[in-house]
Amino acid sequence: MKKAQASIQALLIADLPETFVTRRIPKTLFEFGGIRGDRHFGITSKADSRQPMYPRGTEILNRRQITIVSEEELGQIAEELGVEKVLPEWLGANLLVKGFPGLTQLTQGSRILFPSVAGLICMGENMPCTLPGEEIQKYYEGHEKIATRFVKAGFKRRGIVCAVERPGIIHESDEVQILINDYSNPMQ
Repeated sequence: MKKAQASIQALLIADLPETFVTRRIPKTLFEFGGIRGDRHFGITSKADSRQPMYPRGTEILNRRQITIVSEEELGQIAEELGVEKVLPEWLGANLLVKGFPGLTQLTQGSRILFPSVAGLICMGENMPCTLPGEEIQKYYEGHEKIATRFVKAGFKRRGIVCAVERPGIIHESDEVQILINDYSNPMQ
């Protein structure tokens, strides 16, 4: 298993029911299910358009307990959109990391470990949609069609979704270890 490191630049929570937009916090507790009070908290969730293999509303494992984006990839998105910056809050992210520019390509089953011994398991790419683009558009009124252009700009750069594998306290300045799942599929 390959290893990498990154630093936490921001911790965020989406705790207002009317929006997915997050706000910054200095520390938090990762519990089984995510961050208590966050809109995506829960061990299970209801199937939606992202899980077409199940009838809508079916209770399934919540793969989206924590959302992580990288500072480097947000810079690439901003560049492609032709804007000054894209903030993690506008994408509904819970963590912003720096030092691991290929975050969105992190393979399922990879782990992110924190100094408190908390651990996350990568459940896959967070696919881009127009909602964050609509939020970005609010800050750049002079730019056209950001909502739809974000889907292309965010593809393979929108970050990852994770589940809490081991609870623990997380701080804004934590250095994290990334264990990259690079095992080939034994079924092939």
